[in-house]
Amino acid sequence: MNRFESDLLAQIQRRGDDVSGRVLVACSGGGDSVALLVLLWTLRKSLGLDLCVAHAEHGLREESPEDAAFVRQLCRALNLDLAEASLGVRAHAQEEGIGLEMAARALRWDWLRQEAGQCGAGAVATGHTLDDHSETVFLRLARGGGLGCLHPLAPRQGLRWSPLAEIRRADLRDYLSAKHIPWREDASNAESFTARNRWRPILDVMRKEAPELDRHLFETHLQADEAERLAQSLIAGWEGTRWYVEDGAVAFLREPWTELELRWTLEAAFRRLGWPRESALLRGLTPWFAERLVHARKSSTWGNFYLNPEPNGRYMHLRQGPLPSGT
Repeated sequence: MNRFESDLLAQIQRRGDDVSGRVLVACSGGGDSVALLVLLWTLRKSLGLDLCVAHAEHGLREESPEDAAFVRQLCRALNLDLAEASLGVRAHAQEEGIGLEMAARALRWDWLRQEAGQCGAGAVATGHTLDDHSETVFLRLARGGGLGCLHPLAPRQGLRWSPLAEIRRADLRDYLSAKHIPWREDASNAESFTARNRWRPILDVMRKEAPELDRHLFETHLQADEAERLAQSLIAGWEGTRWYVEDGAVAFLREPWTELELRWTLEAAFRRLGWPRESALLRGLTPWFAERLVHARKSSTWGNFYLNPEPNGRYMHLRQGPLPSGT
C-alpha cells in the first residue's frame, strides 16, 4: 500500500463511512471510476469489502462499445464479477421530455439500485471527487441556493457511497499514471452542452490563481455545516418553550428575540409547515415580527402573513394566508 492509498484509507476511517461487505462499484471506464475501482480493490482487505462491478452503456457515443470492452478487461485482470446493461437513454429522454444527461442519470441509478439488490450489495460506490463538489457548489450558487450551497458532498448518501469525495481529479490521474494503469477519456466532458461542463474551464482558471481552492472550499463547507447543525440544535431545544407549531401556525413566546434567533427559528418553523422560506422573505419578515412580539396588542399583517395574540397574551401566532374576516 503506497502513501496515496493509505491516505484514502485514513480518510474513509476518519469520516466513518460505515461501508463493509458487498459493494457494487460503478465503473464507466473513465479516470475517476477506474481509479475508484483500483483503489477499492487495493484497500478491500483493510476495509472488509467484497467487490463487484457494474458498467452501464448509454449508447450516446460511438466509443461506448470500446469503453465496455475496456471495463471487461479490467475486471478480468482484477478477477471481479461484472454486470452490464445497455440503457435506452435517447428514447427515455424523448418519452419523458427531459435532457439526455438527466435521462442517463435516472436510468443508470434505477439499474444500479436494482443490480445492488440482486447481488446483495449494501452500497454503490461512485467516483465523485472533490472537483465534483466544487462544481456543484458553484452551480448551486449561480441558481441562488443560499446556505444549502454550503453543504459538503456527503460521502454516504443512502445507497450511494463516494469514497473519493476529498480527492482531486488530477491526483487520481497521477495515481493511475504512476501505476501504468490506462483509462478511457470521455470527450463529451469538454463539450459545453451542460452547465457543469461550462463551469469546469472557469474553475480551472480560478485554480491557477488559487491552487488549493477545492480543499479550502471543502473545509469552509465542513465548518458551515457544523455551524448550521449547532444552530439547528439550539433552535430544537427552544421548541415547546419559546416556540411551537400548531394547527397550521407557528407560535412564539412574547419576549425579546434577536433578529438572528428569530430568522433561524422562522426558517425551521416554515420548513416544518411547508411555507416559503426564501432568504429575502425571511429578512423582510423578521424585523416586523420581532418588534410586534414585544409591543403588538392586536392583529396585524405583513404581506401574506397575519399575526394574532393569544387571549392570555403569552404567545403570538403567525399564520400564512388572507386575514380572516372579523379579525
